[in-house]
Amino acid sequence: MSDTMFPVAILAGGLATRLKPLSDAIPKALLDVNGMPFIAQQLGLLRRNGITQVVVCAGYLGEMIQARIGDGAAFGVRLHFVFDGARLLGTAGALKHALPWLGENFFVLYGDSYLPCDYARVQHAFRQQGKPALMTVFKNDGRWDQSNVEFANGQIVAYEKHAPTARMEYIDYGLGVFARAAFDLVPADQPFDLAVLYQTLLRRKQLGACQIAERFYEIGSFAGLEETRRYLAQQELGK
Repeated sequence: MSDTMFPVAILAGGLATRLKPLSDAIPKALLDVNGMPFIAQQLGLLRRNGITQVVVCAGYLGEMIQARIGDGAAFGVRLHFVFDGARLLGTAGALKHALPWLGENFFVLYGDSYLPCDYARVQHAFRQQGKPALMTVFKNDGRWDQSNVEFANGQIVAYEKHAPTARMEYIDYGLGVFARAAFDLVPADQPFDLAVLYQTLLRRKQLGACQIAERFYEIGSFAGLEETRRYLAQQELGK
């Protein structure tokens, strides 16, 4: 597992509707989490996992993030911002737009997720399985969000965000790994959702999986924001 770590794309283009009115004037990435912008907490976590290249797929109020964070040097990473442009491209569309800065293989995570897992282990699983994409899954049992993955014998059997079944005890953890070629399935400069890409790859038997033991944290809601603040405060105390 001594590979050079892949770059990370952070999807930070969402409108943060669940955090209104807090998000009317500030993007989620800049919300204060224990004395620093949330994206700074994310970058610290990535750097501790040996990741040094980060591309931010930015949209709503993205210029504010760029002005605050700059080139990432203060956090020990090289940071590049890619903006959607005149129309929002959706999660997969934004990633396709950012491909020139991401190389052959890369991680993807959401701009409101804090994912304390072993990124080198996930990268190793991606290489070992030899598929163009990998989804991390966590046995959620409906506890922290709605489970949306049926997972058995190390394989994803079904994935459905909008119509989950009783057999779905796992959840998309929020960290993906992709080969550039996976985005051949995504139309250029058109809105396209990452969930649709995952489902297409799954149908083609081109989606690998890696089970994560550590739970996820997110700041997409007020409750999630407070929970993330508490978790990170406990981590700081435990150092």
